Formats: sequence, structure tokens, C-alpha cells
Amino acid sequence: MRSIILMDIEGTTTAIDFVHKTLFPYARTHMASFLEASADLPEVRAALDDVAADLRAQGEAADDAAVRAALVRWIDEDRKHGALKKLQGMIWVRGYREGHYRAHLYDDVQPAWVRWRAAGKTLAIYSSGSVQAQKLLFGHTEYGDLNPMLSAYFDTAVGHKREADAYRAIAHAMQTAPEAFLFLSDVEEELDAARAAGMGTAQLVRPGTLAGDRHATFEDFAAIDPDTL
Repeated sequence: MRSIILMDIEGTTTAIDFVHKTLFPYARTHMASFLEASADLPEVRAALDDVAADLRAQGEAADDAAVRAALVRWIDEDRKHGALKKLQGMIWVRGYREGHYRAHLYDDVQPAWVRWRAAGKTLAIYSSGSVQAQKLLFGHTEYGDLNPMLSAYFDTAVGHKREADAYRAIAHAMQTAPEAFLFLSDVEEELDAARAAGMGTAQLVRPGTLAGDRHATFEDFAAIDPDTL
């Protein structure tokens, strides 16, 4: 029996377009003004220092202008860099709190969460976005704050999403055997890694996603019965 349902975000609970057409552009547009106003904050300064160190290691200029240019470039490249994620998260806080947007959630997600929790399931998230960004997103959805429904959040600090060891690390952190997990994602390679770790898997085939043939496929959460997968 699957007691824990572990979920991806982009393309699974939330449209990829929300991240790429709302959140990323918002961070890009507001990066310069945010850094100008907040560069002296310790957590911001630490993130900027991390970026500068990486640029120097690559033989690139690392002055303030170069750091700011690199951050914008990395947003355009969708680069998975820890310091960039932290800064984006800080900017997104402002966007959410000032009501500039609400997080998108597919209509079938919240009802399924209610159903699964009523059946005694534990819900958790594993996304390439930072844990801070995950909590922000689920705290400001079109359905209100859904964080109380979630028991755990994981990002790539536990490992790459296409590596089985990351899923083993999640199981260890939750003190539960991998076999008790069902992992939901739109990406076959992520599902392959979860299966290699011993987890059950299902692919979400949302608009724009191509169905694979290596995992059970579903167009939405409504028909998913965790205990049969």
C-alpha cells in the first residue's frame, strides 16, 4: 500500500507556463530593483557572493555588474543554481504578498488531495524549485493556502531528480521504505529514477506533455488510486 504520495510541481500540479511565463519573467523584471534595495541584507549578500565565486572559478568577471548580468542570464537559461533560486524566492515573496499573481493549480489537484488525505495518505513535494518557492506557491494558490495539506518538501538539495539516490534520500528523510511511496511527475526520466529506488510511479500527461510507455499514465489526478500503482 502506498502511504506517501510524492509529487512534482511543474507539469504535474501546476502548468509549466505559470513558472516560465509568470514567475521567471517577474523575477527577471524585478531583479535589478530588488538587488538595489536589498543588497545589504545578509542573505542577499551571501547569495551574491556565491554567484561571484562561481564566476571567478569560471574565469569570468565577478564585479557587481557582472553578477547582476549573470543572474538575469541564468534566469533566461533556467539554470538550477542555489543562489539564483534563493534570490528568485525573495522576489516572488513580494509578488505574492502584493497580489501581483496567484499560483496556478490544476482543478483536479485540490480535490484529489482532500480525497487522499481522507484515506490516510501523506502528501509531499519534490521539485527543482527551492523549498521556499514551493511553500510560497502552495501558500498562494487560486484555492487558498494549501500548505497545511502537505507534510514534507524536498528540492535538489537531496539530489538530482533523475538520480535514484535522491529518491532514496527522501525515503530515508521520511523514515519510510521507498515501496510505500507513489511518485507523480510528467517527466519519464524522473519516474525512471524513482522506480529504480523502489517507488511506485505514474506519469501525468498534462496539455503539452507526451505520454511515455514506461509508466502508468493519467491525464489528471482524478483517476489515480495510489494503492493500485
